[in-house]
Amino acid sequence: MNSSTSSSEGIAPMSAVRWAGFARAFLATALLLAASLLGLAFLLDPYDTGHSPLALKPGVRPQGPRMAAASRGRDPAFQAVIIGNSHIQLVSPEELKARTGIAFLSLATPGTGPKEALALLEWFLRKRLEPARAIVVGIDEHWCTPDPALPNKRPFPFWLFSRNLGDYLLGLARYDVIQELPFRIAYLRNPDSARARPDGYWNYEAHFDAQGPEAERDRRVTLGTSLQIGGRNHSGPFPAARALEALALAAAPEAALILLRPPSYATSHPEPGSQNAAADSACRAAFAEITQRHPRSVLIDWRIGRPENGDPDRFFDHTHYRRSLAVLVEADIAAVLAPPP
Repeated sequence: MNSSTSSSEGIAPMSAVRWAGFARAFLATALLLAASLLGLAFLLDPYDTGHSPLALKPGVRPQGPRMAAASRGRDPAFQAVIIGNSHIQLVSPEELKARTGIAFLSLATPGTGPKEALALLEWFLRKRLEPARAIVVGIDEHWCTPDPALPNKRPFPFWLFSRNLGDYLLGLARYDVIQELPFRIAYLRNPDSARARPDGYWNYEAHFDAQGPEAERDRRVTLGTSLQIGGRNHSGPFPAARALEALALAAAPEAALILLRPPSYATSHPEPGSQNAAADSACRAAFAEITQRHPRSVLIDWRIGRPENGDPDRFFDHTHYRRSLAVLVEADIAAVLAPPP
């Protein structure tokens, strides 16, 4: 009996020692693996941010605009940029270049607002080797918020565009980066692998057109109903306007700044005298004031009574328009950038 008790007491401490050793070895292995993966991610630069000390193949594989924007935004081939969301997405950088001779890049990113737009614009301007020649920004109702935090509604990789290297390294420490590494290796190793379109253009017309006749009937019914998109901010402040002006003036004082109020269907235009009209007017005035202080800035307003805004064949919904309308917007932008006669 005494012998059995003595034996059990000896086993327990030995087991505890072994478990502690296993835990230390497991933790050390996990840390070593994590550090190795982080180091590999830093060297391979999965989103082509330019942080890697290695001379890597330019660009990234085809992927969403949020992650591809870091690579596109630092491409020295471009002299001007289109910033905004799906409300400016159909404005073609290729067509603008053909009209103006200026190499445009589109960093339009669906589902984003002013906070993301300013981060992308700051990244583009910071990476220019030559001064930017033009900045086109889509100013929709999301820019009318009075909240100085400019809250974003969907996840966005702000860490990719941060000035702080620590933020970038912390951003690399995530599972989706590990998932991206095999694709990155395949892209870098194969000289013929597909590259994401450098100018960032993405025409979504085919997506809408593929929805069929039933969706087409619903679309016309929806366009017939009123939609209020004034922004609900009647008296200000308008912190997005101030932030945009400060950034553009500081980083690109010689660039043409074109503020575009994108087209929207007639039934989304505010009724005169309504609260929605007051909010829309106040927001418009906040951005128009920028053009009075910055000599190379212009406000192009497509949210007014232009006849094209009443043509249902030019719209997918109240705020998304077809290429036939984007062509007219491009003409307006090109006219601003045309050299004086």
